[in-house]
Amino acid sequence: MRKKARVITKFRCTIYEKKLLKIKAKKSGLSLSEFCFRAAFNKEITARLTEEEIEAYKTISTFSRNFTLIGNMFRKRNPQLSHEVYALSKELKEHLNKFKK
Repeated sequence: MRKKARVITKFRCTIYEKKLLKIKAKKSGLSLSEFCFRAAFNKEITARLTEEEIEAYKTISTFSRNFTLIGNMFRKRNPQLSHEVYALSKELKEHLNKFKK
């Protein structure tokens, strides 16, 4: 990766706009400079997950894995129970995919 060595002239904004840019940059885990760079080039800027969201994601992942294992155990004995457990596992995975976006 090439080193960024050129400085571009600053741009003007209000105090409110600057604070808003700093908040958005912080939420995305980027410096103000990198945030503005990505915004200028229409690159993807994603917000970082909070600690609570990360913990919830881990918990839901564990539940999903456990329900899949339970479904495997009951597949041969009770097909209806297996179907219900797999449906719940699928629903949990869909919620997990929302975190990834």
